[in-house]
Amino acid sequence: MKFRSTPAAVKGSIAPVVTPFTADGAVDLDGLRNLVRWQLDSGSHGISIGGSTGEPSAQTIAERIAAMKAVAEVIDDRVPFLPGTGSTKLDETLELTAAAQDLGADIALVITPYYSRPTQEGLIAWYGTVAREFPDLPIVVYNVPSRTALDIAPDTVATLRRNHDNIVGIKETTKDFEHFSHVLHKCGRDFLMWSGIELLCLPLLAIGGIGFVSALANIAPAAVARMYELYVSGDHEGAIDLHYQLAPLVELLFVETNPAPAKHILKNLGLIESGFVRAPLIEPTAKGLEKINALRAQAEHLLVRPAN
Repeated sequence: MKFRSTPAAVKGSIAPVVTPFTADGAVDLDGLRNLVRWQLDSGSHGISIGGSTGEPSAQTIAERIAAMKAVAEVIDDRVPFLPGTGSTKLDETLELTAAAQDLGADIALVITPYYSRPTQEGLIAWYGTVAREFPDLPIVVYNVPSRTALDIAPDTVATLRRNHDNIVGIKETTKDFEHFSHVLHKCGRDFLMWSGIELLCLPLLAIGGIGFVSALANIAPAAVARMYELYVSGDHEGAIDLHYQLAPLVELLFVETNPAPAKHILKNLGLIESGFVRAPLIEPTAKGLEKINALRAQAEHLLVRPAN
């Protein structure tokens, strides 16, 4: 909780790590700890667990809390910790957020409740309940309409920001880049914003974002962190060049449903023991692997830590 009092310091590349499973489908906590150590060694500026890339909807609440605990222990306050604590059920969201607070999380990422498709007024009530229950914990709205069939409106975000001091930002995982600007305009440019869309990570920095929570950091953490560092140091051309070098890996991640391609790469690199994904996801098909391997060949050099 070193960064809990200063959420604006949670900048740069926040890696939303996958949840590794054993070949028979059990959560591999030792594998998760190793992944987090590798992320820290690779220069990631923060760690998240329990977002879409972590397959939270395929896990029990107990499994999600155990994963948060394992990650928190490895991080040990060295970098910010931003676990995803949302669920489609309010009681589960509150239970997960309470666990995150107790484990020393700096920020809780709370996804818009999926499947039920509430109104904007329903979202105001939902997030208001979470914010009031945890007044000392910064809350970040996690907007990912491709997963939830729901887009939180900029006016709704602005209402939440006005009503609750601890709703401090938003993770925008929408390809509608105008949405980013509307939220910052209505909420104020001191409202914190991270991109969850890989090819919008760099553009967001130009309009006032402070970083990204990108699935790409799972397989190329050093390069993704470096792109942020180049931009904020003033080397915009270097950052743009790296942005385009990373493009084949972005395409690779979504050849089939995320995180199956990422887990395949991580297993191939020897970083996890299994590429297992829980049903209804499956590991990449033969046709998918052919495309994954072709894209990987275009950016193989970015799958290892680049020389300074």
